[in-house]
Amino acid sequence: MKTRIGAPAFALFMTPMVMAGPPPAFSDTFIGYRYSSHFSDPGKRQDIAKHIVQLAHVSSYALGQQFANVDVFKSDRDDPRKDSSSGATEVYLTYRNQLQHARVFDRPLAFGPVKDVALTLGLDWNTKNNAFQSRKRMILIGPTLKFALPAGFLDLSLFYAREWNHCGLDSCRQPGNHSRMAFDPFYQLNLTWGIPFALGSLPMKFQGFYSYSGEKGDDYRRNPTADEQLMRTSLMLDAGAVLGGARNTLWIGPGYEYWRNKFGNRRGDGIDVDALSINLEWHF
Repeated sequence: MKTRIGAPAFALFMTPMVMAGPPPAFSDTFIGYRYSSHFSDPGKRQDIAKHIVQLAHVSSYALGQQFANVDVFKSDRDDPRKDSSSGATEVYLTYRNQLQHARVFDRPLAFGPVKDVALTLGLDWNTKNNAFQSRKRMILIGPTLKFALPAGFLDLSLFYAREWNHCGLDSCRQPGNHSRMAFDPFYQLNLTWGIPFALGSLPMKFQGFYSYSGEKGDDYRRNPTADEQLMRTSLMLDAGAVLGGARNTLWIGPGYEYWRNKFGNRRGDGIDVDALSINLEWHF
């Protein structure tokens, strides 16, 4: 049987809702670890094993909420440090700040399944000591829709982004090429989620992010870049609670990274990633 949505119901769905007061304050910090032997990087024909240590923090403040994350990647010898046979090290910093309507104006801007709207500003920064010597600097800004869920969160953002980077390869220094690049501005669609649930008596959570980035002009060798997709997700068990300890302290579970056209490369080895990983988190 088909159900028809009448005009009053449609009007209710589209009309902004007025709710009193900002959302409650919160804060969470954790150290994480993940490992996979199936990562890959552009130009590499073989898989690369990486150990990744993570420090992350998310909290609310008077005007919204902020998220900061530092990943330290240690590769195996198939991704060597420059002029060395040992594995390279990469540091990647991500920072996002949401100015939320509910906190700025003391009431949410809600409609339909959206509980509030935010303006997100962000920064990405990295450095890596392999032959490429990446030095990514990226800034972004755009609106974020925060969806209402019974528990957890689901945010959908559309960003206007700009990236600057560096190439240390000899080919990037040849006439007509670039060792330093200011890429064209591009758009990025970003979805982030964290959803707690119970599997029988087991406390679980499903978390991750997906981003789709548009083309950003030519690369260091004047080749056109491609659109890029990246997803990292994990299914985690609250092992601390299962073992009789405190809830939301020790989590463990499998993860998966999906990456297409890595770094905007259109062709070549190592630009697509499908990596299963083991993930750990210790919250404090």
